[in-house]
Amino acid sequence: MSKKVGYSKKLSTQIVPVLGMSKSVELELLSTMKKLGVVRAESYNKLGSINHWGLDWKKAIPEVKSFRTPDTLGLPAKLMDWTINDVAKAITAQQAACIDAVIKKIYNRFTGIENQKTRKELCKQIKTLAFLDNPLLHRLIRKEFQRGHSWVKNQIVYQQVGYSCKRLSRNTYQLELAGLRRGKRNKIIVKSNREIKGQIRLTYNQLLQKFEVHFLVDHGKVEIPAERRNIGLDKGYTEAFYDSDGQVHGKDLGKVTTKKSNRICAKNQNRGKLWALHRKLEKIDPAKSARILKNNLTRKTENKRYRQDQSEIKAIIGAASKSVFNGKSLKVFAEDLTKPIKNKRQSKAMSRKLNSWMKGELRDSLQKWANWTSSVVTEVQPSYTSQVDSRNGTLLGKRTGDNFTGFDGVVLQADHNAAKNILARGTDHEITRYTSKTEVQAVLLRRTARFLKGMGLSLLDAVELGWLDCKHSKTKAFKQLLVGMPGTSK
Repeated sequence: MSKKVGYSKKLSTQIVPVLGMSKSVELELLSTMKKLGVVRAESYNKLGSINHWGLDWKKAIPEVKSFRTPDTLGLPAKLMDWTINDVAKAITAQQAACIDAVIKKIYNRFTGIENQKTRKELCKQIKTLAFLDNPLLHRLIRKEFQRGHSWVKNQIVYQQVGYSCKRLSRNTYQLELAGLRRGKRNKIIVKSNREIKGQIRLTYNQLLQKFEVHFLVDHGKVEIPAERRNIGLDKGYTEAFYDSDGQVHGKDLGKVTTKKSNRICAKNQNRGKLWALHRKLEKIDPAKSARILKNNLTRKTENKRYRQDQSEIKAIIGAASKSVFNGKSLKVFAEDLTKPIKNKRQSKAMSRKLNSWMKGELRDSLQKWANWTSSVVTEVQPSYTSQVDSRNGTLLGKRTGDNFTGFDGVVLQADHNAAKNILARGTDHEITRYTSKTEVQAVLLRRTARFLKGMGLSLLDAVELGWLDCKHSKTKAFKQLLVGMPGTSK
């Protein structure tokens, strides 16, 4: 029996619709949302600058109240305080994302083992205001960190003391929310399969023209084991995930995404013809032009269909993520696909399909199920994971579609081969998550040269035999290896 080292909570956000409220309550809630929108905007303007780097959200309220008091907007102090704290937490998350992006740039600029100490020192400085004294870090953060602004005027945040929840029937609850006047609460009816607790967020969905309540649900605890089994995970378009054990997860993702993309393309082509007809008839037959605009060119039906398509894709991704862990605690190594794809010439159809590829949803869903199973997801550098032979760790071989053919003629399943490479990349000390693509290529070429030397061959021989892609011969690392480096042939 494996040892346990602690527990973690299984949390998820649930969204429930509001079924009913009086007209006066609706008007007051919309008015409150508009007033809190002013608080939210001014809090972003005040706290979203570089001067508040490393902000402690618990100390944000005095900063905002120094120039904006609740009385000026006719708001209860608590409602304003909860909104300020919500903004401060969002800014803290934005700063964390900026730090992650700047770390990547530091690793790209200071490569190699000889710069390890420099990288460590710079990464330490960017977490505090010490970076202001470093021109390089100051410039990188200024370029990456965008000053926060907010135009959100459709939500109210309530803590537990700001509302009460009463059960009316099996799936309906009554919430009494703190209002603008002391002692008077606003009653709303919501549809939910569980009692609402903790912090909630009441929002007005402008697309659906209805109110919703967002709240966090605690599904219990899960034990954290002392040891976890390692697996590699290749994220794909045809299927959601392919693991290093050879298992496929989310097989229908590519079919559904392509079907959605093609449907939208055909729909928009037809809409383009209708727009042209509408503009043509504006002067000739205004009545018919108006009918086309009203009955054929609105977005209501298409928006509903789009939401259905998105929900279907999310359901496939969620089921795939769940099947990856299968209730077990694992250490998963996955590709870091946060960097946009550049300098790739693709057809319009391919670009359209990739734009529909929900790689962000793949990442979020994987992290959710990792939290629920007490697993760990570690992202690795994805460069060349599909072009390396997992049997020997070299660039000898070629990928064609779903097949990877090694230099010796052995054919491997391409995604399975990539998943094995990702698993190996997770424990690779030479290639970290932030290593540049050029440096990854150089490391792999050195390993390929050493492998070929054992066979009495050189990199040029491999290119001539067709084992090594000729694109590598144009790099600086390839030319350096030809003139002679330790452990390689001349």
